[in-house]
Amino acid sequence: MPNTTKGRVLIPRNAEDLLKLAQKLVDKHQADGAKSELNNLDEEKYDWEKLAPTIPTCLALHNKAEKLKAEMEQVYRQRDALLLPIDFHVKGSSAYLKGKYSTNPKKLGEWGFSIDDTPKATKKKA
Repeated sequence: MPNTTKGRVLIPRNAEDLLKLAQKLVDKHQADGAKSELNNLDEEKYDWEKLAPTIPTCLALHNKAEKLKAEMEQVYRQRDALLLPIDFHVKGSSAYLKGKYSTNPKKLGEWGFSIDDTPKATKKKA
């Protein structure tokens, strides 16, 4: 008696791959027409004819989101390049002003800094 495997069906978790698989299912279902095995599914729960037109729309939205994601990453890189010297200046100014007003650090509030003068909580030993 030959050994048979139960096999595992691999369903993509990636949205794009899932949409491509769904489109292949629709293509095969439509090509088979009335003889399609998918016609045996419960029609109230599984309506491939109704679902089919939504797949290209969903894929187009996915592709748009990916394009915007790439654009967003590029904009973040541009922002970060400008942010480094700003961060440097803010920290340096803070250090200078904190030294200048060491006896009254709340004066830094006049410059827009938030000052927390509450005592640090002590760490509890286990």
